[in-house]
Amino acid sequence: MHLSEAEWKLMHALWETAPRSARDVHGAVAEETGWAYTTVKTMLDRLVEKGALRSKMRSNQSFYSPSVTQQDARTTALRALLDRAFGGALGGLVAHMADDDELSAKERTEVEALLTRLEQRRKKT
Repeated sequence: MHLSEAEWKLMHALWETAPRSARDVHGAVAEETGWAYTTVKTMLDRLVEKGALRSKMRSNQSFYSPSVTQQDARTTALRALLDRAFGGALGGLVAHMADDDELSAKERTEVEALLTRLEQRRKKT
């Protein structure tokens, strides 16, 4: 499932705290986004249609909860990025990140540690 940038904002608010009413979600994102309540409500209902959220009625009010984990959504988004930008090759992404001059020393160390862990896992199998 593909999430737009706007949908990610709503999902983050719900991964942080759920279930939440549309009003609560609006309150969590309104300052950053400037969206009207009706915009948030429409987007939440679309996320329900997509299968990213579930909604439950309580006292004439819908409460929303994620139906996908943050980890699963990240994996799907990363896989889509890999397919579009790197022909599906994780190595291309890692090489690009390693060559990126804007990568901090700490981030480079984290990438190196990740590669070391991956290599150790491969040796075990």
